Amino acid sequence: MRYITILYSRLDHECRPAADNHHYIGATPDFQAIDWTTSPMRILKKHLLLFALMASLLAAASSAGDAPLQLASLGQDSRDNHSTASSPWEALNPRKLQLKSATALVVDRFGNEVYAKQVDTPMPIASITKLMTAMVILDAGQPLQERITITREDRDRIRNTGSRLGYGATLTRKQLLRLMLMASENRAASALARNWPGGKREFAKAMNLKAFILGMHDSHFADPSGLDAGNVASARDLAKLVRAASEYPLIHEATTTRSISVRPWKGRGKLTFGNTNRLLRNENWEIQLSKTGYIREAGRCLTMQAEIAEQPLTIILLNSYGKLTPIGDSNRLRKWIEGGLEG
Repeated sequence: MRYITILYSRLDHECRPAADNHHYIGATPDFQAIDWTTSPMRILKKHLLLFALMASLLAAASSAGDAPLQLASLGQDSRDNHSTASSPWEALNPRKLQLKSATALVVDRFGNEVYAKQVDTPMPIASITKLMTAMVILDAGQPLQERITITREDRDRIRNTGSRLGYGATLTRKQLLRLMLMASENRAASALARNWPGGKREFAKAMNLKAFILGMHDSHFADPSGLDAGNVASARDLAKLVRAASEYPLIHEATTTRSISVRPWKGRGKLTFGNTNRLLRNENWEIQLSKTGYIREAGRCLTMQAEIAEQPLTIILLNSYGKLTPIGDSNRLRKWIEGGLEG
């Protein structure tokens, strides 16, 4: 390993107890029983999390040979100091926008909020989780061309969902990452975490360490796929997650690809997988990153980075009822922004 980059400067600030309590909707009983924000053990927990979990990431980097390990942080730059006084969003009237998603957040590249609705409540995020899974793996520098085989350990024991990747299917780590991000393949996510040093348990710890570094303090990760309702985050935290994920070329490429074909078995035909975000088929949308998600506790979820009215925006839509509701809300958001800015 050549170097490790970790943000320490905010450690004391981030470990201060919060002033309010949060209720983690849909969390597993063990997780929900813990008060993560006001516990007197919070400072100790954060320090132990930061230092103890480094062993897992160091082991992953070691297994990748001499590849550098970089834990990218959502740093503050000059763009974040952009004054809202010059923001074009003042022309928008939020009363004219009616969204069906329970939670909605739109943020511009300067961090200005264009629209916000119930953005501080942590809630299950389903397969949006896979963005974190991808970042942890890419940070560790594990060999992307290493071949990984799907086993019975990768079956969904939580919701008994199926998969086109049968036992014995073998693909490279890069192919599994692409299928996980583009087609939301749960067995791909499981296999990737299973091949982490220490297995899935240590991988979940690495996910929470990454969340801490990004300043996602209203978040918790329990598994790599999002099938566990214990994967929770607030919309504000997800905006940080999406912005961080957008810095990874592979994540950008995979989440905006409409379809890919793979050959998991020798001597057999190819399998073609499509992207779960239908908006990618709409030529009127310019999308730089996207991820969908669904479990019963989370409802329909959609996160995107997209350009609307020539403005790069991060869009978070959570807990939508109905398969097409996030698509409809996205189009309503776009129409509201374009119409409001045109006057």
